[in-house]
Amino acid sequence: MAVSAKNSALDLGGSFALTAPSRGIATDITLPGDVHGALLAAGLIPDPYFGENEKEVMWVNETEWAMERSFSATAADIDGYLTLTLAEVDCIATIFLNGEAVARTDNSFVRHDIDVTGKVRAGENRLRVEFGIAPDVAKARAEAHPFPIPFTYNYQTNGLKGIHMNFIRKAACHAGWDWGICLMPIGIYGRMSLRKARLARQDSVQVDQAHGRNAVELSIKTRLFAFAQGEVELEHRIDGQVITDKVTVQKGENVFTHNITIHNPKIWWPSGQGEQPLYELTTNLEGEITSRQIGLRQLEWVIEKDEIDHSFKCRINGRDITMMGANWIPADAIPSRATPAIVRDLLESAKAANMNMLRIWGGGQYEPDWFYDLCDELGILIWHDFMFSCMSYPSNREFLDSVRTEITQQVRRLSHHASIALWCGDNEVIGSLGWYPETKADPGRYIANYDRLNSMLGMIVEDEDKARRFWPSSPSLGYLDFSDGWHSDTRGDLHYWDVWHSAKSFDAYRSINPRFASEFGFQSFTSMNVIETFAEEKDRNPSSPVMENHQRNEGGNARIIETMNRYFRFPRDFEQMVFLSQIQQGLAIKTAIEYWRSTKPRCMGTLYWQINDIWPVASWSSLDYGGQWKLMHYMARRFYNPVNVVAVPDADNSAIALKAINDKGRPVSIALEVRAVTVGGESRIVFSGNSAVGADAAIAVTHIAVADLAADEFLFFAWTDAEGRLLGENDYFPKPYKAYELVEAEISASWADRDGRAVLTLAADRPAFFATASVDVPGYFSDNALTLLPGRPVDLVFHPRHGAKVGSADLKGSLRVRHLAETF
Repeated sequence: MAVSAKNSALDLGGSFALTAPSRGIATDITLPGDVHGALLAAGLIPDPYFGENEKEVMWVNETEWAMERSFSATAADIDGYLTLTLAEVDCIATIFLNGEAVARTDNSFVRHDIDVTGKVRAGENRLRVEFGIAPDVAKARAEAHPFPIPFTYNYQTNGLKGIHMNFIRKAACHAGWDWGICLMPIGIYGRMSLRKARLARQDSVQVDQAHGRNAVELSIKTRLFAFAQGEVELEHRIDGQVITDKVTVQKGENVFTHNITIHNPKIWWPSGQGEQPLYELTTNLEGEITSRQIGLRQLEWVIEKDEIDHSFKCRINGRDITMMGANWIPADAIPSRATPAIVRDLLESAKAANMNMLRIWGGGQYEPDWFYDLCDELGILIWHDFMFSCMSYPSNREFLDSVRTEITQQVRRLSHHASIALWCGDNEVIGSLGWYPETKADPGRYIANYDRLNSMLGMIVEDEDKARRFWPSSPSLGYLDFSDGWHSDTRGDLHYWDVWHSAKSFDAYRSINPRFASEFGFQSFTSMNVIETFAEEKDRNPSSPVMENHQRNEGGNARIIETMNRYFRFPRDFEQMVFLSQIQQGLAIKTAIEYWRSTKPRCMGTLYWQINDIWPVASWSSLDYGGQWKLMHYMARRFYNPVNVVAVPDADNSAIALKAINDKGRPVSIALEVRAVTVGGESRIVFSGNSAVGADAAIAVTHIAVADLAADEFLFFAWTDAEGRLLGENDYFPKPYKAYELVEAEISASWADRDGRAVLTLAADRPAFFATASVDVPGYFSDNALTLLPGRPVDLVFHPRHGAKVGSADLKGSLRVRHLAETF
């Protein structure tokens, strides 16, 4: 029998009047949306990303704003109990309904369910949201706090005054970061609706899984809020099964659990390890219908004593699987620009680079529901920080109460997702106690302050999501261990920044042996066509004010250039400098990840910093702002190759081990051929042989003595499977590239269309290093930044982005091919 439809909802999103009386501004805004987006659409501010316009638009976040609209409701729309639901109100706001203040908000991570029964009338109604000035509120709270809590130094890049973001709950990076612009956006980004209930509304639906032989039992926990005592109809549908129940509710929160068994289940695997089947669960509470995609999988973190110290690995469906991926920051500094299409493009690029995990970093935000749906679909696991980063936070009752609501809501909202792998308390907060004079002067007080918040986070996870592990911080050595997690590589997760921040050589990555490397990175300039969107020709110089404004890490541009001097000959112009910066960025991270993967099973995870950019900037990202692939992303596609062969030199660079890595759940046989090649193109085979590599294993295949190589030789190696199919190619240079007398190479290019794809064939008469093809059409090639050798042409398949359809005729006119020897 069908559940009767008695509950309903009015969507309150749409066009609002946007006003700032103190500035004499009156225009329109579309909600969900943000003030900066509205002002841009109205031509009232310049592009904040161009030049140094960040300073020109700073007044926006120093202004009080109001948003108001009328909406119509029929007698039927309001015949029941009414809830005004507003999610992601950013940030300090008062909500008015028909002139009455019905709520005040100060946490953009909380969904506000406001009882407005009797406050909505049939006919016209007015909804108004007045926003306070968040920096002023934060400053006042910080000054009123009984002891000082400093904010992160990341807020003072490029002469910014800094904002006490630890005293308000909004994305910490809204105030800037060492890769981020300071805009402090204002708006509403989530659900806006007037919900009518006969008696009760849905608050959350969570799903626990118990896996047995050929069956998975689902325990569906439905949380209802009832306005009065009575009986309601509740229905769940999944996999062709239906549970319909009449349940008795008491006023307030009610929890009901129903069990459904899925027989012969289709099991969900992370990308690269199997398929991602999803079952649709539909929940119907008297016409209030919600839908969730459920992936059936088992996941646990194995953190146990071993011969080294303690393991740190992710076990999925009974297999210990290496996590390969990167860190994720918000997709845009202007929230309304981060659309599902834009984010899907970024996530699809992660999958295309053989990633199976992203870490949602604690200075950003909890993403919308559709983000996690996409991760479920694509097989991308999520290490999920809670939103605390790089500074201490208050632990007074009012702050903890707000955070308790935030974390409880977010865990309940997201815990059904197969993609959620771990809840982590924060990013670098415990480590930050050693960064500031105030915290260093009184460590006991600040550790106690930290523990009050962090322990509460752990207990919420224990109560709300027993199936998932809570990890206290990143990096961390473990529970209630407040010691230095930055330099210990025998347990826990590690952040390793000595190569970038301490200017150590790339070889330093091989001096440590992490169990799980959750942050490490190296910067490059953003691509030249992106630079052209924010810098005039006169400003395209690494030390111009505009380029320095688009570099938020102090001394970052100088460090990029200084590193070039170590490894490469100095580039002949700015455009070649940009290209070379991306080569060296990729080399840095390639050095780290190839070595750490080769130590498997010691190291079972690498998540580099970072995959994406929030605006066009010099940064650690492998994708430009807008999603274009930088050279490092192509290299990531190779260094995250599930069946890989890498070169690992010994400590004194006298011998090179060739190690095979297999991250598949079955043994593989490879045929490896290693050549010594001169930069002029002559080559000789120094090893050829077959190797069996066990499931989820890494082994040494052979060793090459450096003394056996001529001064102008490097190693080039390729491996095939048992059927002779090419699995991958790699190379290793025993010396810095600047030590070799590179020769000019002629690269020929030809196009064809095969199976609906444009295919570019490149061939070189002499070795060409980091040969890179680019076209003007958004998309990526199947490989790039290649080593081309004479007699070894390569076919590159072009993959257009955003669902476009293109052929070779659309691409050949804008083709450009570059390589290392052209840079100087």
